[in-house]
Amino acid sequence: MSKQKPKTLVIGAGNPDRGDDAVGPVVASRLKRRAGDRFKVVEQAGEGLALMEAWEGADTVIILDAALSGAPCGAIHRIDATTELMPNDFFRCSTHALGVAEAVELARALCQLPRRIIVYGIEGERFEAGAGMSAAVEAAALELEALVLQDVEG
Repeated sequence: MSKQKPKTLVIGAGNPDRGDDAVGPVVASRLKRRAGDRFKVVEQAGEGLALMEAWEGADTVIILDAALSGAPCGAIHRIDATTELMPNDFFRCSTHALGVAEAVELARALCQLPRRIIVYGIEGERFEAGAGMSAAVEAAALELEALVLQDVEG
């Protein structure tokens, strides 16, 4: 008997040991407790090919990641990647050569995007190994949790 994947997948991307880069996995961990069977939640490092593999078969994908675009720390960016191109400069805090933005655009070029894909970037300021999340990112994480639940239920 095969287990069918939920139609909605939430991916928390980032490194929990690199300051504000932990925001994706932190929010994903909180959402796991609230998901039930409505949606699936996974935490990943944010490596592009692994992201593409994870979302295979999902109708809706919501990705949560840290951003570094020059906006104030804690700002939440919402990109509907179904209809908008991903800004490469938002996610330059990734340690991967092929990160979230590149994975989305590669999947678009290969016609392998999910039916709906939303990317949230939370503006960070600290990405050093061993640093904790900044207070502004911690506050934004709570807001992001509510925004993701609205997207899932809407």
